[in-house]
Amino acid sequence: MNVPLEGGCACGAVRYHLTSDPLFVHCCHCLNCQRQTGSAFVINVLIETDRVELLAGDPQPVAVPRTGGKKQKVWRCPTCQVAVFSQYTSRQVRFVRAGTLDDPTAVAPDVHIYTRSKLPWVTLPESVPAFEVYYDTKKLWPAASLERLETLMASAGAEA
Repeated sequence: MNVPLEGGCACGAVRYHLTSDPLFVHCCHCLNCQRQTGSAFVINVLIETDRVELLAGDPQPVAVPRTGGKKQKVWRCPTCQVAVFSQYTSRQVRFVRAGTLDDPTAVAPDVHIYTRSKLPWVTLPESVPAFEVYYDTKKLWPAASLERLETLMASAGAEA
């Protein structure tokens, strides 16, 4: 990381700091993300939950419906309701909304996912991998991120 990544909600009540580089950055074009953000896509910074340090505020988890009857948790500022991060299946990995970073230009997507529902006027860069649905993490993530993920999952298994 060139500079520490910090961010927060629109009103400033919730502030956070990422204590390391992200594992990976997704640009998701799925219909769920489009509905939840009211935008064409969302950019999520994937990072270990314990590496998201709250500096101020107490974002509240909200269970949000997803396709297939599943739910995800979205943490929102209790004052302005801005979504600052999400959790899908693993409690150990957070998906920080890149748009809430103080400097959103500090990250760029490593991959575009769920492009099957990409809006037709969005043009994807040829330099970034894109997948109609998801991808094989082991084939795409850098070795250092895979090692961090393996360590994280091993410690989660030991806690269970």
